[in-house]
Parts: sequence; structure tokens; C-alpha cells
Amino acid sequence: MASEEELFASVDALLNEEPHLPPPAERARLREAAGITQARLATALKTTTQSVKNWENGRSEPKSPRLDAYQRLLNGWAAKYPSPGAAPAAATAPAASAAPAGPAASEMETADDPQTPAVPAAGPARPATRPAAASRRPAAKKAAQPAADPRFPHGPLAVLDGDGAAYGTGGIVLDCPATSVVELVEWTLRESGLGALRLHRNGKDSDPLIVLTAAAAVKLGLPERLEGHEQRRSLRLPEDHPVVKEVVKAKWRLTQRGFGPWARIYRKVQGRERQCVQLAVLSWDALDERSWPGVAEMEPADVARVLGVYAQRVITPRGSTAVSGLELMTALRPPTRAVRDEASGNWVPGHNPGSLGTEPMDPAPPEATPEHPVVVDSGWSGGFLNEEAYQWVRPVDLLSDEECVLPFAVGLDLNTAFLAAAARLVVGLSAPDHFHAPTFNPKIPGSWLVDLSHVEVDPRLPSPFTPAGTRPTGPAWYQTHTVAYAQELGHNVRPLEAYLRRETGAYLDPWHDRLKTAYVDTLADLGVTKDLSDTEFLTAMERHKDADPAMAAVLAAIKATVKGGIGKLRERPQGRKYKEGERWPALERPTWRPDIRAAVISKARINMHRKLRNMATMTGLYPLAVLSDCVVYPSPGESPLDFLPYAASGKPQPGGFRLGPTPGLAKLEGVQTMLWAVDLMEQGHNPARHIKGGDAVHDEGE
Repeated sequence: MASEEELFASVDALLNEEPHLPPPAERARLREAAGITQARLATALKTTTQSVKNWENGRSEPKSPRLDAYQRLLNGWAAKYPSPGAAPAAATAPAASAAPAGPAASEMETADDPQTPAVPAAGPARPATRPAAASRRPAAKKAAQPAADPRFPHGPLAVLDGDGAAYGTGGIVLDCPATSVVELVEWTLRESGLGALRLHRNGKDSDPLIVLTAAAAVKLGLPERLEGHEQRRSLRLPEDHPVVKEVVKAKWRLTQRGFGPWARIYRKVQGRERQCVQLAVLSWDALDERSWPGVAEMEPADVARVLGVYAQRVITPRGSTAVSGLELMTALRPPTRAVRDEASGNWVPGHNPGSLGTEPMDPAPPEATPEHPVVVDSGWSGGFLNEEAYQWVRPVDLLSDEECVLPFAVGLDLNTAFLAAAARLVVGLSAPDHFHAPTFNPKIPGSWLVDLSHVEVDPRLPSPFTPAGTRPTGPAWYQTHTVAYAQELGHNVRPLEAYLRRETGAYLDPWHDRLKTAYVDTLADLGVTKDLSDTEFLTAMERHKDADPAMAAVLAAIKATVKGGIGKLRERPQGRKYKEGERWPALERPTWRPDIRAAVISKARINMHRKLRNMATMTGLYPLAVLSDCVVYPSPGESPLDFLPYAASGKPQPGGFRLGPTPGLAKLEGVQTMLWAVDLMEQGHNPARHIKGGDAVHDEGE
């Protein structure tokens, strides 16, 4: 028979239980019956509109003290606006019947998360409290769903708060009992059911990602913030920190980048099973505001939604968006595949055709950076490739009177121009060979020493051969696409030297295809689709960031993945202790390939110049300035519809700039007065830089 103390303890536990909220659909009904908008409710509860949306579609639940206030409000509305035709006692019946009991609660499938298989959880789970029919969002497109895998029933990642709730994708919430980093790693690998299937049959499954809120970090013994003179994302815990010592004592390892905002904790592979967990600490600026706008300030469930969509469409984040962009290349083009050893009959790792292999490859001297060992050790002084994006402004004395009286300057920004340039791009896969006085072949990727100073272009357009848009003054090194364009313009090219690669392939094709699909699908989620007219497209683009802040953050991250991934192909040395001529860690990656970066940027710049020429031919308009993938035109009106070329049928003319959501097509970036733009040019500034920050592909660090 139970003792009095046991009975009182049980009663106290019931009293301390969190308030039970009505089903998500009922919450929305009550709010709408009261005539209150989601934004107004969010203001009253001191939260975000997106959080209210999540409560009403079942993706997340509020926590105390906000939970108690929300419960009180709903109870008041329920008394005022009872459900039509339903007895008061029956109002809570659906909630009771919809909440599965015990371990089976984690098996719940939802209408907007069909990819989550009904697999029993490996450990205790705190399930989402909504029934499948409660979803108010449209079902996800089947094409976007990854293949189900019973090993990863709970998705690729989770966001852990200070109360031990791990918010996963699809609205699932798991109970995480860990009180230390070591316990968290072991729970993740043994009980969480987190992870993601490989993107290529020869690749590796994605390691589970645990994102720590500030409260979770403190609970696990980590400092809430990392402080120091360097950028926070470059900081690391010292090796004598108690958490680092605890990790090492438990025979876990940290990668060379240590325990920083993105920490990878692993053990050596045993058999075929990987033992690795990725941690990201939000309060250590793991999610850079430029790449993930507003995400670090979101509720844990919303952070899980953003990162979950990104993981589903791109890759499970493994660091900055630049790191993820580079990792995606390798995940889609694994360096090895299983081949049969004829001698033993066993399957062994062998080279995967079309990949960059497993060993780093030194570039040709003109493709390297000045501090690279191949330059320093050889004493190379023959110049370098300068394939960069445009930063050009037209001289004021080349403006016509007609242009000066136009009242507006309109900026057109090409959607992910560098991603478009990566499509069907043939790059070198083998080491470079040196040739003297070769015959130019536009089909061979490489670097060519050519004199293009004799090529005449309209002075109202930038030169296609230099990032500054100025005319070359003598022989210089160019990537194949740049030299081929000179030939396309009708000029004879006679290379003096060349560094060429015999083995070639479209290495970036799967990378381009996956990111393009992710970009277009995410824009569609924000209301920007391919079937819109140009007028509707401009209206949708003006409002798309406000349609859903979470999906807008995913879109920004996808764009940053493109630019950062390409920039990482030529990562420069980091840190104050570096000395010229030393090798730096990035050089040990097979993906340190400055020649591939140069090929992408060269093609993007040539694509831009080709459009500028066609626009001049079709409309007689010449740009005021070009910065990276943004071009500014004088215009009689504040819309690009006032000057873009259209046929009599109303369709856009091919060859010039066209509006649309597809990579390579244009969107309106900014509108300013013409006099303002002219004034900037007179001061030696680029108007495009002031309209937007510029999307140049920089050499990314960590």
C-alpha cells in the first residue's frame, strides 16, 4: 500500500505539470473568433509572429512563463467563443485522443512531414502534441523529400534548449537527459535517431547535428559566450578547459579546429559505423547573421525548422555556409568508390571518376596565390590569374545628355550568377602541364598567357578581360573562358604559354543542380514562382522576405552557400603566425582548387558582358556601373519594365536581361535618382556598391 509521502509526491507532480493547451487548430479558431491577428498576439506575448504560427500549426509549443499566459488567454477565449455545436467537456477530447502514450508518441506522422517514418524511438521522447490533421500548411512536395532511412527516424538535427528538450524537424521534440557534452554525444549516437542518408551512393551518411542554445551550452558546462580579440567564429576553448579535458578523458577526439562555434567530436571508425557528432553553439555566433539572418534569435523550434529545410534541400550544416558549400561538392562527388581487388578478390577503395580524388594537388604558379609554396620556392615572377568579378563605373565624361536627364538609376541583380556559371562548366581534374606557344583550344580548361590589349570594346562598356573593366596593357594570364570570348568577338588569339589539364569533367554539375533546385523551391515557398508575369514577379520579390522569415533565412543561406563554397576553393592562410611560403591547412584538401574558382568567376563575368552587349544592341542603353552581379542602368522610370527589351508579343527579348526566379535571371535590386548616381561617379564611387553590398566571391576562411 502506498505511503502518505508517496501519494503527496504523486499529487504534487500532477500540480506541477505544465498546462494542457487545446489542439493547434482550436488555438487558431479561438484567436480568429476573437478577431486578433497573429502579429497582435505575438506582441502581447512578447514573442515573434512566426512563433505564434508554429503554435497554431503544431510545429512547436510555448514554454513558461509564456505558456501560462497563453493558456489563460485561450481559456478566456474558450469561455467567450465555445466551439459551435460541441459540449464544453468534448472540447478537450480530440487532444486526449490525439496524444499517443509512452514510447509510441515519437512515431507520430504529420501531414506536413511525410518523410518521417513510423519507427519506434531508441530512447524516451517528448512528442509534438498535434494530431496529423492539425497542420495548416500545405503538404511538402514529394520530390523534395529525402529517402527514408530507419536508422534516422528523427531527421538530421535537433536544437537543444536548457530544459533538455531537443527540437527536431517536422515538429518532433525529444527528451535529452544529458548534463555534459560527453553524455550528449553518446545520447545522440545511441538514442536520438538523428542523422541523414548519404547524398551519393559512394559517399558517407551525414553526421547528426546538435545545435545548442545559450541555456543549453551553460547547462553542459560551456561558457555562454566566447570572448577574445579575434572574430568570435575563430575562437576556440583552450585545451585545458574542463569540457575539453572531459571529452579527451572519455576517449573522444576533436578535429584540428578544436572546440569552437562548430565542434566535431568523433572516434575512429569501428567496422563500418561512423561515430561523429557535430555541435553548433548559437551564442558563439555559429550562425553568422549575414548568412542566417535572424535565425540565432528565433525560438528553438523555429531554428530547427530553418536548419531542417536547409539540411533537406542542401546538406546538414557542417560549419559556416562556406564550409557547407565545399562539403556539398565532396558529398555529391565522393573521391572514392568500392572496386574489386583482382589479386585478393576483396572490395577496396578506388578512385571515383569525375571526382577530385583523395590527394591535394598543387596549382600552376600563375593560378596560385603569391604566398603559396609553389610560387615562393620557385621564385615565380610571371604574373597571376586575375579572374575576379566586376567592379567598374563608367567615366562621367562618357555619359550622354540624354542619359543625364533620365530621372532614375535602376539596379538589376542577377539571381545567384555564380551558380548559373557553374552549370555545365568543364574544369580540369588532373595536374596542370606546361606548354609553350600552344594553339588555343576553347574546350581545354586551363590558364593562358595572352596579349589581349589590342581588342577594342565600346568604352561605354567595361572591358570583359579585367575586373576593373579597364583595357589590358599587355600580356596577362587568363582562364579559358576569357580567351574564348576574345575569339568570339572576332579577334585572333596567340597564347605565349599555357598551363593545361588533360583530364577534364563537369565536376560542379551535381552541386549546381542541387543548389539550383533548393534556390528555386525556396523562392516558390515565398511566393516567387516561374509562372508569374514580370509585374507579378517584381511585386512578389518586394514582399518575399516578409512572407516567412524562416524560409527567407533559408534562401539567404543557400545564396551564401554558393558564394562561400566557390570562395573556399581558394582559401587564403588564416592567423597571425603564418609565414609566407609555409603550407596552410586548406592546401591539404583536394578541393583547394583556385583554377576551378577562376573558371566559375571568368564564366560569370563573360556572361555579364555578353548581356551588356546584347542590351546595348537591342535598346541602345549602356550601364552606369557594374559590381559583381549587379548592374545599374539609367531609366525613365523606377521599374526595370521601363527599359528592359520586350518583343511586340510582350515576351522578353532573348540575350539581354530578363526577370525571373531562376539563377542567372535578373531581379530589381534598388532604385535611386540618376543625379545621385552621377554624383557618386564624379566622386569615384561605384553606384552599384551603394545600392547593394555586392556578392563577390571572396576567399573564405573558417
